[in-house]
Amino acid sequence: MTTLAFVFTSLPHTTARGREGLDALLATSAFTEDIKVFFVGAGVNQLRLNQDSEAVLSRDYVSAFKLMDLYDLEQVYVCEASLSRYQLSTSQLIADVQVLSPESLASELSQCHKVLTF
Repeated sequence: MTTLAFVFTSLPHTTARGREGLDALLATSAFTEDIKVFFVGAGVNQLRLNQDSEAVLSRDYVSAFKLMDLYDLEQVYVCEASLSRYQLSTSQLIADVQVLSPESLASELSQCHKVLTF
């Protein structure tokens, strides 16, 4: 079976990349269960709680990241170094995640056959 990786690297609400990535992730989960989700660099901010999307005239798509549990997306990883860089803890995130060191994250990512970056 092919393992798919969805890698979120962009800030929320600055482009459509995060919203499009989330839409693609949820749609793909209907067809396969072998998906890993990664949040690295600025992408960790996609999961930040209490975002005010109205202030930037954007649709609130970030709350839909809560749906990952309902879609049985259980392999969700966040880069420890990225959390530290943005001074975030897991209690400030909208979803349950596994925090990995950059080396462990790279190892998980290397096990994926296809990588989609948003």
